[in-house]
Amino acid sequence: MAIGIRLEPELEQQLDRLAQSLGKTRSACVREAIAHYLHRFDGDEEAKRQSSLIAASGCTQQWSEPLPDWDDWTA
Repeated sequence: MAIGIRLEPELEQQLDRLAQSLGKTRSACVREAIAHYLHRFDGDEEAKRQSSLIAASGCTQQWSEPLPDWDDWTA
């Protein structure tokens, strides 16, 4: 299937330089970029990846503020 996209001139030039340096066509680079983008952001894969990186780092820092003790809260 063919898909048309519009690119800013500078982005087009960067794509051309990259494609040439890799010995690929523009289309091959764009297909690969879309595949990477979908793999990274489709569903919750990125969230799982980030969570596993944090868990593997052994980080013990709290990333949220502790909640107050509501048991002794009075209005």
